[in-house]
Amino acid sequence: MAGVRITETVLRDAHQSLIATRMKTEDMLPIVEKLDNVGYHSLEAWGGATFDSCMRFLNEDPWMRLRKIKDVAKKTPLQMLLRGQNLLGYKHYADDIVEYFVQKAVANGMDIMRIFDALNDARNIETAIKACKKEGGHAQGCICYTISPVHNLELFVKDAKQLESMGADSICIKDMAGLLVPYQAYELVRALKESVKIPIQLHTHYTSGVASMTYLKAIEAGVDVVDCAISPMSMGTSQPPTEPLVATLKGTEYDTGLDLEKLSEIADYFRPLKEKYIESGLLDVKVMGVDVNTLIYQVPGGMLSNLVSQLKQSNALDKYEEVLKEVPRVRADFGYPPLVTPSSQIVGTQAVLNVLTGERYKMVPKESKGVVKGEYGKTPAPISDEIKAKILGEEKPITCRPADLIEPELEKIREAVKDYIEQDEDVLSYAMLPQVAEKFFKQRIEDRNKATAPAADGIKPEVVAAISAVVNEMGARDGTQYRIGNISKINQNQNRWGLYGMLDRFRTKI
Repeated sequence: MAGVRITETVLRDAHQSLIATRMKTEDMLPIVEKLDNVGYHSLEAWGGATFDSCMRFLNEDPWMRLRKIKDVAKKTPLQMLLRGQNLLGYKHYADDIVEYFVQKAVANGMDIMRIFDALNDARNIETAIKACKKEGGHAQGCICYTISPVHNLELFVKDAKQLESMGADSICIKDMAGLLVPYQAYELVRALKESVKIPIQLHTHYTSGVASMTYLKAIEAGVDVVDCAISPMSMGTSQPPTEPLVATLKGTEYDTGLDLEKLSEIADYFRPLKEKYIESGLLDVKVMGVDVNTLIYQVPGGMLSNLVSQLKQSNALDKYEEVLKEVPRVRADFGYPPLVTPSSQIVGTQAVLNVLTGERYKMVPKESKGVVKGEYGKTPAPISDEIKAKILGEEKPITCRPADLIEPELEKIREAVKDYIEQDEDVLSYAMLPQVAEKFFKQRIEDRNKATAPAADGIKPEVVAAISAVVNEMGARDGTQYRIGNISKINQNQNRWGLYGMLDRFRTKI
């Protein structure tokens, strides 16, 4: 029995971190069978930003990607990242949407759901956990790791116990910024192992350069599973490389049991892909290095680059150091949220505005107001009355679970998108990203029409359009999809009525 298990992230978080989630399904499928034969704990293959990227940038159906991967990966559980009540979108959804999404994800092949909330507010992931377990999936609850005056072992243990009591099958320490250093990792894992009975998994990024060392200390403390990426798609903003860890643990009590030769074959497949990404400019080699500022300022590397981008747009790059000092002040004002999507963007933008306007909270975006009002959930630390008064004025904050204020919306969304539905899952794609999904649906129809366009030499385009419209109407009436194979002019000597009868009989048989 393997001592430590490994989740391979190359099909999801590795390329999300390095190339903005642009790996195509066609680049994944040829290697899935070999990945499936390695003996991984799981293959992370879906969720996070993949849903958005598939439709927005790659013109792919994310549900089809999941089904295609599952068709090949018969042995290894598939895993995804789910943003709790946010699912794979950027706002809170009603419970009926959450439940239906989880149901369809499991039905399409998902086995393990890693479920997190940006504020570590367990109320925001409870519905997803219950839905996952109801559908027979493995519900993994997350603790988003961060550093602040209120985040300590006691709080993390309390969060873990709450997740266990909700029914979580395992717990993931989600170190999205690469802030967890080796000896703190040892203490945290040991405290969790002593406090809960369910397995502990650790996820981190190599951004700060300490990730592999962090894994070793976590393993010594008893962590059950760690996330790695096959070497060509590892390190930098991605995860620690799989092969060196396997080699390091070989022959010890922590031996993963994985075969380095099999891993080498997989690395050989991804190496030319990586070169292609570099040549195309998709992969910037700068993200492959170590960013020590992550540890100094205790913010994710991606957040730092976003701050630079915002300041450049305002011709205020000279304010960078001032903004960096303002970030922790805003974070303290907002109750010390972990800096992960969307809280990292909200805190960063507010810090930039505070500096550029010369007055703190002179300008307050609706997202900042939402955090203070409680629309994202309960913050780790209370927000002061002074900040509430400054940002909310006379408005009262909410204290309930935010989704309790959202009416059921599944049927309304189904009605809104009825003209485009080709599969049940299309309703959920539209619910997550309405504008992106509608554009994708229209493109899907256009692509299919091009692929099945009938030969119609010498026939006026308006005639072809009229025939296509009639056939489409017949299909809608009969509940059947018809394809026009060919359109041609009839011979003047042919019996038109006889041809009509043939068509009618053919339609009836269909």
